[in-house]
Amino acid sequence: MAMSTARRVAVAVAGIVLVLLVIALGGLYFAQYEVKQRIISVLGPLGSADSIDVGLTSVRLTNVRLKGPPGWPAPDSLRADQITIVPDVRELLQKRVHIRSAVVTGFDLSVVRKADGTLQLLPNLKESMSRPDTGASVGDVSVQQEKLIDHIAFQQGTFEFYDLTVSKPAYKVAVTNASATVDHLHLPALTEPTNVAVNGSIVGPAHTGTVSFGGWIKIASKDSQTTSTLRGVDVAMLDPYLLKKAGAKTQIAGGTVDLTVESTVTSYHLHAPGAITLHHLQLADNGNPLDTFLSIPTKAAVAALKTRNGDITVHFVLDGNLRDPKFSVNENLLTKLGTGFAQAMGVSVEGVAKGAGDTVKGLGNALKNLLGQ
Repeated sequence: MAMSTARRVAVAVAGIVLVLLVIALGGLYFAQYEVKQRIISVLGPLGSADSIDVGLTSVRLTNVRLKGPPGWPAPDSLRADQITIVPDVRELLQKRVHIRSAVVTGFDLSVVRKADGTLQLLPNLKESMSRPDTGASVGDVSVQQEKLIDHIAFQQGTFEFYDLTVSKPAYKVAVTNASATVDHLHLPALTEPTNVAVNGSIVGPAHTGTVSFGGWIKIASKDSQTTSTLRGVDVAMLDPYLLKKAGAKTQIAGGTVDLTVESTVTSYHLHAPGAITLHHLQLADNGNPLDTFLSIPTKAAVAALKTRNGDITVHFVLDGNLRDPKFSVNENLLTKLGTGFAQAMGVSVEGVAKGAGDTVKGLGNALKNLLGQ
């Protein structure tokens, strides 16, 4: 009798264990299916991956592509050899999205700076991440479902920056051997600080320099505190930012640039002290009165540089309201640098004014020639 009771208890326990095992496996299968469906949804109609492998603790995507939207300067907004995602499975089972980490390896990521100065990256992904979950009703809380991403890492790739503020089509600068980290993304509010760090190389015609950017950003309010540095970058790579040319021939014959900017944005007000040093700068004087270097007549700049072996350091401070349509970071920086270089080079204000007069005169002559008068 006792043996029979013991057997019944053992069978009952085994049955409970089996049921729990089935429930656990079912929950795991559901979680894996849920993860895969969410990833497919996030990729959207313009995204693709050769494979999406869902494991017990991570998801691996291979040969990932996000096509650029119409008008995007590159075929893809993102291409990656592999993306490994580690989700919080417990949160997923409760219909909450919490990504512990995402590692993007072997990537090409394009970033566009629009004519108004705003930055765009991964536009399609941003749209798909922000839209309501499939099947959610308007009154459903999941429409405004929170999404938390603890850590994103970019490894062994290239950032391609397209800048429409200096030229159209956009001027392109590639940051190679690049790595980056993004910590703490809390969607959809994005009101909390997100830490960002970027490092890489810029390959120029004669020199390869390094670039780094780091700090925190509150994406919703644009408040931020960041540090940007360039070290040993070929000056020719900054040609569109430093030169105003009438001729087609470049004025920069050689040199490298070091730059440090400590930027703080509070309530859309920018305060950014910095310093720029040009090493062994060589300018070619083409004899065209329309050619200037930081608003200084090229001839005067070439003469001044000869007495300083091409090395000049200028300190500056950028201050302004980013919402003011009259305030342009590019123009403000060029004005500050132009004044600083004029002083450092010993070019008088009268000399700069004369150069401006020569520019106007040269422009008048060019128009007369164009009109045949």
